Amino acid sequence: MQQKGLGTFAVFMTAISTILGAVLFLRFGYAIGHVGLHSTLLIIVIGHLVTIPAALAVAEIATNQKVEGGGAYFMISRSFGFSIGGAIGIALFLSQAISVAFYIIAFTISTRDVLVWLENTHNISIAPAVLNYGFMALLTILMLTKGAQVGVKALYGVVAVLLLALVSFFLGTGETQAVLDSTHTIPAQVVTAAGEVIDRYDFFEVFIFIFPAFTGIAAGLGLSGDLKDPARAIPRGTLWATVVGILVYIAVSFKFWLNASPEALVADELYMEKIALWPILIPIGLAAAAVSSALGSVMVAPRTLQALAVDDIFPGRTGHWLSRGRTKDGEPIAASIITCAIGFVFVSLGDINAVAEIISMFFLVTYGAICMVSVLEHLAASPSYRPTFRSHPLLSSVGAVTCFYLMFKMNFGYAAGSLLIMGGIYFALARKGSSNMVSLFRGILFQASRRLQLTLQRRDRDALDRGDWRPIILAISPDTFERPGAFEMVRWLAHHQGFGTYVHLVEGMLSPDTIARSAAARRTLVDMGRASQSRVSVSAIVSPSYTSAMAQCIQLPGVSGQGSNTLLIEYSDDDMEGADQLVKNYGLLAASKLDLVLLRSSIKGYGDRKRIHLWITPDDSANANLMILMAYILQGHPDWRDSHIEVFCIHHKGDEELKRSTLTELVTAGRIPIAPQNIQMVLHGTDTKDHSALIDKRSQHADLTFIGFSKEEIQSDGRGVFESYHGIGNILFVDAHDQVDIR
Repeated sequence: MQQKGLGTFAVFMTAISTILGAVLFLRFGYAIGHVGLHSTLLIIVIGHLVTIPAALAVAEIATNQKVEGGGAYFMISRSFGFSIGGAIGIALFLSQAISVAFYIIAFTISTRDVLVWLENTHNISIAPAVLNYGFMALLTILMLTKGAQVGVKALYGVVAVLLLALVSFFLGTGETQAVLDSTHTIPAQVVTAAGEVIDRYDFFEVFIFIFPAFTGIAAGLGLSGDLKDPARAIPRGTLWATVVGILVYIAVSFKFWLNASPEALVADELYMEKIALWPILIPIGLAAAAVSSALGSVMVAPRTLQALAVDDIFPGRTGHWLSRGRTKDGEPIAASIITCAIGFVFVSLGDINAVAEIISMFFLVTYGAICMVSVLEHLAASPSYRPTFRSHPLLSSVGAVTCFYLMFKMNFGYAAGSLLIMGGIYFALARKGSSNMVSLFRGILFQASRRLQLTLQRRDRDALDRGDWRPIILAISPDTFERPGAFEMVRWLAHHQGFGTYVHLVEGMLSPDTIARSAAARRTLVDMGRASQSRVSVSAIVSPSYTSAMAQCIQLPGVSGQGSNTLLIEYSDDDMEGADQLVKNYGLLAASKLDLVLLRSSIKGYGDRKRIHLWITPDDSANANLMILMAYILQGHPDWRDSHIEVFCIHHKGDEELKRSTLTELVTAGRIPIAPQNIQMVLHGTDTKDHSALIDKRSQHADLTFIGFSKEEIQSDGRGVFESYHGIGNILFVDAHDQVDIR
């Protein structure tokens, strides 16, 4: 069984070891030498227009779902579906596996002084390719024998050496001849001290060489299958590593600019050694950075490949072989073998810049996809999408657009080819289906349809699943202009996550007079909606009775193009018609399979819209989920933004702890923002089902109170069910047709 003991610090260390990795040592001085300080800082800014939105999107997606092995691939596939997720996942795996070769080549560069010393002192000549293959072999042995737990422990040591090297660099002052004049002007060509003329790279060429430094945010994601609490560790570890990385990048750039000339930086890619207070620490730090980054990549890539195999992305025996983990600890040995084999292939290139371009392209695709997931989830606005951390969709949009722009700007042909290859993989996997992607885009269309009524009305009737319940409310009232409480309630519940249709009833037979009254009522409703910025579809109907009006309206699709799932009726203590109509027509309404909501309007109204009370009785568990979800949706309206929800659970002696744990688990699993201290257990010592006295006492200062009712209560007590409460504000009586799943 796989051990899951890693936490936030492991994510932070894996990410920071890549962020402050080999590129920082080898290419930041290189960038200053070729494009100058301002352009280097701009590269940092543009790079983080990709990584920061991606990091925030990762934090958001990770807190909305159970994250398992596979990191970024798991998140993308569970949002986009296996077809697109598989195509992106394969690209992500290849970028991670090729990164291993990138860092091994960087490690070999760090040993150049040692190789020169061995050749000059002991006449021992070692070719760089030998070191590349030797280090790759050692890394392979480490992963196949020890696995991720030892890899993370090794990160602690190498990151410590890395930090010492950076301290040495910042404490150094450089050499006198390296100091530039005050203008720091960089010519079109750079002439080195040896007289060599080197043409400057342009901005995007330098960006390609540097971008792998920004890919560190994906490193920690790949440990998701080894984390004790991924929803907590991934956001915190990733965001902290990103912030620390930005600060160090800026500081290193300024240090190079102050203490080195373009000629020196272009001529020597490891000129950092000349600036450092203790020069020997720089190659050691580079070696540590390369080792730590290689370790991070070689830990993450096999887990991505294993997750792909577990999802049956690969056919037959190949998929089964790759999905297996080592018996004692779950380590993906087969996937590690493939990863290391790819590493051996790419270390043979020996060109760090060529490998950097490949890595950059693959990672940009991945980051762009992550940002798009966040954007599409926001557009879909499903109540089931309830992350505990939220990014802004505009920021995610900027990240996605920046990713795809950079891909084509860096290398149009390569970017187009990459997307074509991914498209081919997608179509090859399409036969496996992509239900999650369909669900996601259906949610987006659902939101768009709220503003496109004609399109909505052409859609087929499609009842929503109770696990993704959203309010599609139909309200009917003849007293709209005397008591607007029902209109207000529909307006609030349908504000962002649902649909509302409000119908004013004009009782009577069709005639010129009733038609004129109906048209006037409709115009007034439109004015009311405009004044309150309502998103509710309004209408008026002429009908001989309340019963016939309800029978007509519940059969017709609403503004969503779908049948309503909730009927709201309103009454007041001095006008019980609405309650009487619900009792009288309960059989008809129950047969229509609607959730029933009866609003009792009081003279107190909705008060300050601060306190929402939910009452759950021992015989009312079927309504609890719907009441909790409706209260959560109500809080999403700006008018109720400052409100808080208090839940009162009535229990009999002896079952308090069971009731409390069940309710707390429900609220926590559903990510509903109800604080534990706002869940109160109320003991009712008698066997009577009349809890009105308790509710009257506790909720006399509430602005809205939710109370459940049932068919049995209607059959036994009639409208008496709704007449028992006195001295409290507006009440929303709720009868759920079926239990709603909010987990």
